[in-house]
Amino acid sequence: MEIVIEHKLKRSQLDALGVFDWPVWEKEVSRFDWTYDTQETCYLIAGSVTVTPEGGAPVNITTGDYVIFPAGMSCVWDISEPVSKHYRFG
Repeated sequence: MEIVIEHKLKRSQLDALGVFDWPVWEKEVSRFDWTYDTQETCYLIAGSVTVTPEGGAPVNITTGDYVIFPAGMSCVWDISEPVSKHYRFG
């Protein structure tokens, strides 16, 4: 299972995807396990996190990244700077 990241999408692309209408999730510096029951698409408004998929290599995600996490993936989130993100499941 692979995390897909697109860096520095243009505002027009984000608007076309409706990103700024999605809910916002925020989390302080922390480390926790997570499993995605369904696909999640998100856009990092602020912060920095390293996500390590079970059996995979760590992936660094920072402000401005557009990310797709696949359904069924288990991972560890290691937030090094408080995170704020728009997100959508499904």
